[in-house]
Amino acid sequence: MSDTSKDKNSATLGAFYARVEDGQLVMEPYCSCGNQLDEYYHCDKCNKHSRCTDILCEDQATLNLVEKYIRTSPRLRNFNAMLGKRKATED
Repeated sequence: MSDTSKDKNSATLGAFYARVEDGQLVMEPYCSCGNQLDEYYHCDKCNKHSRCTDILCEDQATLNLVEKYIRTSPRLRNFNAMLGKRKATED
């Protein structure tokens, strides 16, 4: 790995973790290291900014809802939805 790819300020691929809570879709951004991102998609743990284009859905019902939003919203057309669990953080 080159020094450039190790740059602490480079963008990484994070993901949203999606679930349905009280009938509402909740999506939280997480860094590839597993840490929850702030409102600017910055990770306090590894000091990187993330581009969250993947949406990991808690269950099939959530995946179905997210896929519907992706199909109908131009703002979400570049997102990918899949079943998945968020990475556990190591504290």
